Amino acid sequence: VQLVESGGGLVQPGGSLRLSCAASGFTFSSYGMRWYRQAPGKERELVASISYAGGTTNYAESVKGRFTISRDNSKNTVYLQMNSLKPEDTAVYYCKSAHGYWGQGTQVTVSS
Repeated sequence: VQLVESGGGLVQPGGSLRLSCAASGFTFSSYGMRWYRQAPGKERELVASISYAGGTTNYAESVKGRFTISRDNSKNTVYLQMNSLKPEDTAVYYCKSAHGYWGQGTQVTVSS
């Protein structure tokens, strides 16, 4: 199993980024997927989740209305579209499969 995140970087407050997580080694379309983040000195927190077929999504209160999770099962990829970014969104973002596999993370820094 391999999960590889990409799309992180440095962005100004109010900007946007789109994270991707490419999966391999398992039947992607059979598992829900989640995005987590961990800021320096803080615990890892769940940001968003999506069901195996994409019909159900859930978000942390802190990102509702700004972030959108989606998936393309034909590409074995889950996405996190992040808009109206704030400095407090700065963190390493990880994807995780519902059966417990993690990616290596991608850094998102929101700063002017």
